[in-house]
Amino acid sequence: MKLPENPFKRALQAGRQQIGLWSSLASHVSVEILAGSGFDWLLLDMEHSPNELPMVHSQLQACAGTPTHPVVRPPWNDMVTIKRLLDSGAQTLLIPYVETEDEARDAVSFTRYPPEGVRGYASTARASDFGRIKDYPKLCASELCVLVQIESRLGLQNLERIAAVEGVDGIFIGPGDLSAALGHVGDLKHPDVQAAVDDAIKRIVATGKPAGILIGDEALARHYIDLGCLFTAVGSDIGLLARNAEQLAARFKAAG
Repeated sequence: MKLPENPFKRALQAGRQQIGLWSSLASHVSVEILAGSGFDWLLLDMEHSPNELPMVHSQLQACAGTPTHPVVRPPWNDMVTIKRLLDSGAQTLLIPYVETEDEARDAVSFTRYPPEGVRGYASTARASDFGRIKDYPKLCASELCVLVQIESRLGLQNLERIAAVEGVDGIFIGPGDLSAALGHVGDLKHPDVQAAVDDAIKRIVATGKPAGILIGDEALARHYIDLGCLFTAVGSDIGLLARNAEQLAARFKAAG
């Protein structure tokens, strides 16, 4: 059996816009529904949702055979967690709260087998189709995609150094934590936050690496795409469920 291609990585390399959705419901059922909805990628979140490894494993299975590529965000830049996610079949990871080039270098090393990195070896993991993919350890890095998330003042200061790390495939701006770091927690439309995000996107684009962001405001999402964001999450499963449920209830209560 051949090593599966990573269509998300290929799309970024080709400069094709990838529209995504955030998934925090921690359910393989909701992921299966969303994976058939037409998004290019779906972020399976472990950092800010009650999502654990067996659940993510099921969510990866729910995405299999669909055109939607699963991107997993581990709870931290942690060697053991990343190793287990890769063994479970994740091909693309979004590593949170990367502030320095050393942290970015660590993130890449956690996805590579020795001597290039420190990933532990397992001969029959799901990633290698249970040992059926010939030479998986020698080939897999070509189809792994490492995205790092910048969401602090220090991360912004080191942006170009982080982007220059070999093996970093894209830079993602976390506007929520960045708003907090700038003293405007939760206010993503504050002028200071807007200016910082705009500047960060332009700087990422200038490095030649793909830029990404999550933003639920449609006008801002289109603005960031125009600035050069290449992988853009435009909403979340919780947001869709909560806001649409509230609107439906309100319409019928108003009519009564």
